[in-house]
Amino acid sequence: QARLVESGGGVVQPGGSLRLSCAASGFPFIYYTMSWYRQPPGEGQELVAGISSSGNTSNVADSVKGRFTISRDNAKNMVYLQMSSLKPSDTAVYLCRADSDDSYTIWGQGTQVTVSS
Repeated sequence: QARLVESGGGVVQPGGSLRLSCAASGFPFIYYTMSWYRQPPGEGQELVAGISSSGNTSNVADSVKGRFTISRDNAKNMVYLQMSSLKPSDTAVYLCRADSDDSYTIWGQGTQVTVSS
């Protein structure tokens, strides 16, 4: 069964850092584009960052550029989101998503990130 499990969320002060992890299982991870989305309280989902199946190409949203970095380890079936200089506006549920070339999509259950003093 295809599955994505996020971890690493928590409460952090403004200016702090967190690293989110997403563990993939049950599908051929190396063939999937991976993304991180977030959903702030009461708002819709926002694409935060994406990375190609090989890991050679990645991009991040303008709202997090220079602060967040996405990476993946295909040997471990893992994708990461390194977040630094966190702001209260980064507070959200962060979700991991996998997409195949033929439009098959897998979502994780999400991990809560709260940035507050």
